[in-house]
Amino acid sequence: MRKFGAWMLCFIAISWFSVGGCQRPVVQSPPPVGYGSQRPAVPEPHEIKPLPATAMPQLPFGNPWKPKATVRDWKHIVIHHTASEGGSVATIHAEHLNRKDKNGNHWKGIGYHFLIGNGTGMSDGEIEPTFRWKQQMQGAHAGNEEYNQHGIGICLVGNFQDHRPSSAQLAAIMRLVGVLKREYHIKSSQVVGHRDVKSTACPGKLFPMTEVAQSEDVPFFTSRDGSLSPSFVTAAGGTSE
Repeated sequence: MRKFGAWMLCFIAISWFSVGGCQRPVVQSPPPVGYGSQRPAVPEPHEIKPLPATAMPQLPFGNPWKPKATVRDWKHIVIHHTASEGGSVATIHAEHLNRKDKNGNHWKGIGYHFLIGNGTGMSDGEIEPTFRWKQQMQGAHAGNEEYNQHGIGICLVGNFQDHRPSSAQLAAIMRLVGVLKREYHIKSSQVVGHRDVKSTACPGKLFPMTEVAQSEDVPFFTSRDGSLSPSFVTAAGGTSE
């Protein structure tokens, strides 16, 4: 009887343990957590559009002053100053029209091939080619036949006996001279001041002639409203045929 009771107790204990103690509750995984109350929508492939391309600034190179006319046989570059505190292609052209050569003939107009402004009459550092460059005509700037026939006359507005050219003018003249040297195979030794071919102080004692003569064709840029653009300038000077 005692053995039967013991067996009964063991049977009841085993039954209770198998029903309650060994059976683990089923744990439900929590729903995925999204942003807010909903998961973010994933766009379909056809809904994905490429980002717009960003336009790169156009950086100039080469010779922006290349003439359309047949190129003259250039061998020299002659630098001048106007010896005045202001001027433009128009005002110098009008003045030179009233001049006469050694034979008494009126000049055809401005004697230089390029003029570089200083902020009075033209923008500071502005380079403007004249009709002589556009038509590849001889100059009327050196007072020397060789340098008029085969010398590119560059004049900067200003009096460089009293002060140096502006930084914009220097940057411009160096850019221009560098391009002309490369394009027309002109050596640094052939970049001269007006005083080197005629008895005159032009282009002034404060003009950095050696530095300008050694210029190379290296463009430079300034930022305007977030975009890159070139800064070019020219020189003025020389007063006689």
